[in-house]
Amino acid sequence: MIKYKFDILEGLKNAGYTTTRLRKEKLLGENIIQYLRQGKPVGIDSINKLCRMLDSQPGDIIKYIKDE
Repeated sequence: MIKYKFDILEGLKNAGYTTTRLRKEKLLGENIIQYLRQGKPVGIDSINKLCRMLDSQPGDIIKYIKDE
């Protein structure tokens, strides 16, 4: 199972990307913002955008946890 290593929306906020800005500038769609809020996985295109906005690698954002 893929999990986020930290609260992505909080990390975006610290980087200057409020949810209002994300919506207004169409950086992320409402459904992606809701998935992040709920801790649900997003697609590779969204991970790519998150990496660009947070200046990070995918491994800095997500981790794999073995299912039991």
